[in-house]
Amino acid sequence: MNISGILPVNKPRGWTSFDVIAKLRGVLGIKRLGHAGTLDPMATGVLPVFVGKATKACDILPDTRKAYRAGFKLGMVTDTLDITGEVLEEKQASVTAAQLESAKQRFVGEITQLPPMYSAVKVDGKRLYQLAREGRTVERKPRKCVVHSIVITAFDEALQQGELEIDCEKGTYVRTVIDDIGQALGTGAVMTSLVRTYSGGFDSKDCLTIEEIADICAQGRLAEVIMPTQKAFEMYGSIRLDERLTRLYKNGVKLYSRQVRADGSSGIFRVFGGDGGFLGLAAFENEMLKSVKNFY
Repeated sequence: MNISGILPVNKPRGWTSFDVIAKLRGVLGIKRLGHAGTLDPMATGVLPVFVGKATKACDILPDTRKAYRAGFKLGMVTDTLDITGEVLEEKQASVTAAQLESAKQRFVGEITQLPPMYSAVKVDGKRLYQLAREGRTVERKPRKCVVHSIVITAFDEALQQGELEIDCEKGTYVRTVIDDIGQALGTGAVMTSLVRTYSGGFDSKDCLTIEEIADICAQGRLAEVIMPTQKAFEMYGSIRLDERLTRLYKNGVKLYSRQVRADGSSGIFRVFGGDGGFLGLAAFENEMLKSVKNFY
């Protein structure tokens, strides 16, 4: 099947991001698939899946914002920083809502995080979670990340558990934020659930379940629901070429800025051909249009 585009998937709980890709290869009958933004097996929610030539977009998405809804419980510490891990410490917690509000403010803005041992970060060529499963703990370098906001949407003072919404940039570990808040409160804390509600320009309302995608494919309607690759780059301006300039562009001929009309003022532009098809991304360099990434 010669089809390209983006399928935002609602990842089910208990599946790895690779599980989703492996399943969809069979459902779609397409081998060339990729995803943007790994989710832990316990997490659910938005997982943008890139199909065909759209896989070239996986690592160049301009929208790096992520949003999550997470459950948490105070008074507990685990080796994975979430409820699925081995309990390392438990203590009585009596935190008030006001104390929680005050503590979480310390983790908004540009912050520094220590990547958890149970994560996909590589150290000396090996994933941290692989080392953790071997019972090893290695030195990790703190990383800077950006948290735009943390909103406590529910908190039961009697049960010492609740829910929060976090808006952040790529590379932020939500369970580490929760663990850090717990450490700041002196009680410890673990993440009990995680739903990604937004990722790379796609939100929950855009997503389809694996079952829905299978039904759509069985009906031969995939082309109706797959999103065009260029949707991931809507924040960029656009350049539309006529048929002659399209042929030159595809043949690698550099076009002068005076030959094309650019709508918008972004440094990178979406380039469309004479038939309206999305050709790729390009930028002006020394008054000439230079390809950044081609999708044709």
